[in-house]
Amino acid sequence: MTQRVQLSHVYFEIRRYGNYLRVAAIDPDSGTEAIATGLVKMGESALKHNAQRKLEYILTKKMKNL
Repeated sequence: MTQRVQLSHVYFEIRRYGNYLRVAAIDPDSGTEAIATGLVKMGESALKHNAQRKLEYILTKKMKNL
């Protein structure tokens, strides 16, 4: 079983496009970025959570392939 990466610090960039939000989660150590998009009514915190989980998934995959 692979150990999942859990980040203690993540930068977020949030942009609004009409009824949609684009949230980018950025790992400050590696510079890796993951993006989540959704309707504004989904809430900023839910989209931040999704982006961070996606970023952790990407970093876990990278770590596994080393």
